Amino acid sequence: MNFTRWSARLPGTQRRAAAARDDRSPVPAARAESARPDGSPAPPDDASPAPGDHAAPEAVPGPALDDLSACEILGRLPAPVALLHGPDHRIAYVNDAYATAFGPRPSGVPAAAAMPELAQLSVLPLLDQVLRSGTARTVKSRRTPGGGSYTVTCTPVAGEKGVLVYAADVTDHAEAAERLRTSERRHRETAVTLQRSLLPQELEQPDDLRIAATYQPGGTDAAVGGDWYDVITLGAGRTALVIGDVMGRGVRAAAVMGQLRTAVRAYARLDLPPHEVIQLLDVLAAEIDASQIATCVYAVHDPNEEQLVYASAGHLPILVSDEDGTVHRAADPTGPPLGTGGWVHTSGTIALPPGSTAVLYTDGLVERRSEDIDEGVAALARALSGAKGSPQVVCDRLIRSLGVTAEHDDDVAVLVVQHPARTGAHAELFHNAALDLLGGIEAAPRARAFATGVLTSWRFPVELRDLGVLATSELVANSLQHGTPPMRLGLRRTDRRLIIEVTDGDDHLPRRRQAEPADEAGRGISIIASIATSWGSRRTPGGGKAVWCEFALPQ
Repeated sequence: MNFTRWSARLPGTQRRAAAARDDRSPVPAARAESARPDGSPAPPDDASPAPGDHAAPEAVPGPALDDLSACEILGRLPAPVALLHGPDHRIAYVNDAYATAFGPRPSGVPAAAAMPELAQLSVLPLLDQVLRSGTARTVKSRRTPGGGSYTVTCTPVAGEKGVLVYAADVTDHAEAAERLRTSERRHRETAVTLQRSLLPQELEQPDDLRIAATYQPGGTDAAVGGDWYDVITLGAGRTALVIGDVMGRGVRAAAVMGQLRTAVRAYARLDLPPHEVIQLLDVLAAEIDASQIATCVYAVHDPNEEQLVYASAGHLPILVSDEDGTVHRAADPTGPPLGTGGWVHTSGTIALPPGSTAVLYTDGLVERRSEDIDEGVAALARALSGAKGSPQVVCDRLIRSLGVTAEHDDDVAVLVVQHPARTGAHAELFHNAALDLLGGIEAAPRARAFATGVLTSWRFPVELRDLGVLATSELVANSLQHGTPPMRLGLRRTDRRLIIEVTDGDDHLPRRRQAEPADEAGRGISIIASIATSWGSRRTPGGGKAVWCEFALPQ
């Protein structure tokens, strides 16, 4: 075959359109002379240069492009090149670089039989396409069994039924890209591991609520964010529910999330109102990292009130579905995100009656790039309206209904809270009894008699009944001595504990102290702490306090 008939355009180069200069032609006989300022002629060409002048190197004529055959041009290329001819792509030529990379190839043999590397590089299917369309095709960074990586371009040859195959060795580039992907994958795995380790490994399950949660990191192309949730038992049957989102990515966001979650648990132990907890978190978030903004909602459930008291720092609204499927959306108050400062947060309420289900979630569940976030919240409300079953079943259904998959582009955290409606024998395990403490000092014996009758009717063992009466006596005596009216005694039985609580109008919280042997008072709280499973106190919203203790029931 006459290779000089082939006019190939190699990938990555430009065809030189200018005609080759005839370097063998004689030098022109006439040359323009330049005159000096004084009119004297310029020195001849062979004159010696003046001191300090540099003589230009003599140009060495090279071969003209027309003097080189295609074989000579392709043979000098450092990249593997092969010429294939005809509809069955028979081998017309391979250059030395190709033979070095893949081995020598016999001429006249179809590529499918003699060039297995083209199949390994996914090039064979392109050859027919190139011949039919007359358009070049490229496959990028394909690996061979030998470990090399190549980007291969197949170019039709003008005037011939042939294809020029040009392979660029990109092994170093591919290895560098693989190292980068490995590094990014390890970084993401580290962030995911840190994120999951900072989330609660097992959710606390209050007596009056059923709770489930799900956290799903974004897909492999999305960096891990700072979504978190938590459930905190506060004592006296009350439960704190928390969900939040650090607006960042990677290990840093997960670390900030861990600090905020730890702080929430510490502040929750103070049994503060939700808006005060958010206020403290706002200050802390600015101190941790002013550049990291976070949203959070903190809600408290009290079984005696059948509602959630909540405060929100820039977070999405809580949704509550009634037993009949009607969905309610928590209204204001909602303040700015944590870390912004300068805002006085307030608390709001939303009903959570028996049989209802509440959902707390992060924006990854409802936010989509193609639609307004309110549309996502509305879609979640529709999905919640028809979701039935256990909290975990509801949680999984909401994830599926909102189209969240393993390749989702954002983290998702969902917390589902159910307040079950109890009937039958199970309902008999939950009881409430209350007594207004009137009449001054004579209220103490009345409270002891009331507690004795109630605990006896609840069929507690004698030992537990006596401990309950003793704790009631100490709490009431402490309130009569240090509190102000109105005073009230409350007894609550669940399937796991006995709760005794006394409220009064004074907001001074009692503390446990070591009484001296000669002291006639100051031992009440110490006695309660010794006999009860746990005890605590908190300020009530109306101005006053509640002091409580709990006894774990025998299984």
